Amino acid sequence: MCVGETGMGKTTLIESLFNMKLDFEPCNHELKTVELRTKTYDVAEGGIRVKLRLVETAGFGDQLDKDKSARVIVEYLEAQFERYLQEELKVRRMLNYFDDSRIHACLYFISPTGHGLKALDLVTLRELAKRVNVIPVIAKSDTTCKDELVRFKHKVAHTNVEMNSAVPFAVVGSGDFVKKDNGVMVRARKYPWGIVEVENEQHCDFVKLREALLRTNVDEMRERTHNVLYENYRRERLRDMRMGDGDTGPKMFETFTLKQKEYNDEFARQETTIREDFQKKLEAKEAEMRQREEALNVRSREVEDQASYELHRLESEIRMLTEERTRLQAKASKKLRK
Repeated sequence: MCVGETGMGKTTLIESLFNMKLDFEPCNHELKTVELRTKTYDVAEGGIRVKLRLVETAGFGDQLDKDKSARVIVEYLEAQFERYLQEELKVRRMLNYFDDSRIHACLYFISPTGHGLKALDLVTLRELAKRVNVIPVIAKSDTTCKDELVRFKHKVAHTNVEMNSAVPFAVVGSGDFVKKDNGVMVRARKYPWGIVEVENEQHCDFVKLREALLRTNVDEMRERTHNVLYENYRRERLRDMRMGDGDTGPKMFETFTLKQKEYNDEFARQETTIREDFQKKLEAKEAEMRQREEALNVRSREVEDQASYELHRLESEIRMLTEERTRLQAKASKKLRK
């Protein structure tokens, strides 16, 4: 997971770490809430192919209510723990085939201001550290001189006591390659005064970050996620369900019975809601049909009345014509007799 404000170079750094082009959409400052965008890739590292799941926090820190930014991320992390817990609680578990979506590492991007952590950083780091392995990185460290960067690192480490005073990595990312004077192509950022090499330890901590994240500490982070962070969440959830860790037998049966009752109650509630909605729609449709039927009846009566009127009018005209014909015939007969 990558957490940081818009424009911190999150996507560029990940592309540099894995030497691949990502298809994340560019972020902007107009998002009303944090959007978590997840992508899965197959990558090869050290000759081993692994599935990489990346989660980007688009719009982080761009809202007026900064607290909501951290809340969305925390809810996502806990949702992944909950998925795994629900699989564990099943009678027939399929953990070997379960798609484990728990996050094992979070790169937290710190703005290179030189003034330490902001209030948003402190709140977010404190909450994230309880749920994921957080790796603080100072983004775009090439914008800060070396002495200021050293002081900034120690200031962040001293402030961030929630994470065992971890010293952040000062990193630079780039998608461009530059040819050096000796003809060697290197990944770097080019400036009028020279270049900043991404993989040069004299310039930034990119190599150290890559070693720690992808090689040295991979197993340790996975184990800590499962044995420490997830276990803390699991213990709290079991306590909420009035069930102790390791309970079996009647206690386990009681818990499953309770969960089954909750499920049945929820199912009954949803069924009742669906029935009520259907009944309302049915009544509305019946009312509409009655209105249409009444309108048709009114129209039918109007047509019948109009037809009856026309019939009476025609009968009257026929009667008048018949009388006129009789009168003319009688008049003609009188003339013939004379």
